[in-house]
Amino acid sequence: MNPPSGSPRPTPPARTAPPDGPAGDGATAPVPGELLDRAGAVLRPALALYLDLHAHPEPSGQEARTADRFARRLAAAGCEVTRGVGGHGVVAVLRNGEGPRVWVRAELDALPVRERTGLPYASRTDAMHACGHDLHLAAAAGAADLLAGLADRWRGTLVVVGQPAEETLDGAAGMLRDGLYERFGRPSVVLAQHTAPLPAGTVAHGAPPGAGPSSALPMTAAGAVVDVVLHGRGGHVATPHLAVNPVVAAAAVVTRLRETAARAGAREGRVTLTVGTLRAGTAANVIPDRAVLGVAVRAASDELLDEAVAEVRRVVRAESAVAGSPREPELTVTSRSSALWCDPDAAGSVRAAHTALLGRRRVLDWPGSMAAEDFPLFGDAGRELHGQRGVPLVYWMLGVVGAEEWRRATAGGPGATPPAPNHSPFFAPHVGSALRPAVAALAGAALDRFGAG
Repeated sequence: MNPPSGSPRPTPPARTAPPDGPAGDGATAPVPGELLDRAGAVLRPALALYLDLHAHPEPSGQEARTADRFARRLAAAGCEVTRGVGGHGVVAVLRNGEGPRVWVRAELDALPVRERTGLPYASRTDAMHACGHDLHLAAAAGAADLLAGLADRWRGTLVVVGQPAEETLDGAAGMLRDGLYERFGRPSVVLAQHTAPLPAGTVAHGAPPGAGPSSALPMTAAGAVVDVVLHGRGGHVATPHLAVNPVVAAAAVVTRLRETAARAGAREGRVTLTVGTLRAGTAANVIPDRAVLGVAVRAASDELLDEAVAEVRRVVRAESAVAGSPREPELTVTSRSSALWCDPDAAGSVRAAHTALLGRRRVLDWPGSMAAEDFPLFGDAGRELHGQRGVPLVYWMLGVVGAEEWRRATAGGPGATPPAPNHSPFFAPHVGSALRPAVAALAGAALDRFGAG
């Protein structure tokens, strides 16, 4: 496929010979410049995978084609691949002697959003990779390819995970229930990166080691999805006094939750409550007998999340009673994930590796986010399954905004427009300048963790 319109075609440099150095404990790690050069050498297959996945996205739980393409690319890199773990999950193992078990996680699923970027490789379906998961997959595959070519520089086992259903916050749990750690070994660390509207070629890490939860927001917030069913009494619009309209109750719930979110957000620690879906009725002249809402809850801590979910229950039950609903409402927490705090020692070491790789000016501070992830479950699972300290997690943000777009966004004045955020139908990573540093950042973090082991 052709590279993105308006971006330079990535030209992989010739693969350079590694400097002399014994394997095993005395292995010589690649210097930063060499690692970036070698990342360029694996760009072509990584870029081909990215363009293919971007044009053929699949929503949560339906990632069969995506999983197949990802698995094939990892097999070509020399990994032993297992498919169908916890749904469409993919696990690829690259063994290279005794040493740490470094896991790399990327997500398979897209969002139910119609793409409006106008790119020549834009989505051909009603779904869209509006959160950059296609870039995550391409970078993970490229990093596996790169590390396979650097086998004389590290010892241990690389495990690459393609996780389904991240957007619905239940894919990680599904893989863990399917015996992920029992089947493939407890990780020494799990690494992940995520696209963000920052300049391409930069990475952003959270609070430095020792800062702690009291002085910063988590990398990502605690999150839950609550499905709500409000019951009414159907009827004719000509006789509304004989019916109970659940749409009215739903509107009251939406309004009240906005007030609740405003109050909660004003306290120490942030909370958001968002009604993302509301479905009711079949015709304008028919009063329906039920309304269904999907509520996304985000909070800066697990404790605040518990309080916010309890508030959703209280509001829904109160408005249902005020509306005179004939039945109690139904509330179901369909998925939940904890706030993401990285292991301070491992994250500090990876940040130092990224600084050596990219330069100090390209390693930014991440203030925290109210976006939610199910990635924390990979750490929680280690604690629950093994009765010990949780599996260390390291997670960073990856800049994907091209230089020209970033200049427009930061120029000021009436022509300045912010970059399209994640989940926007206009979200479009500048893959020509973002993919190589994405591969190098992931491979560099893995090499750091292999060396630390």
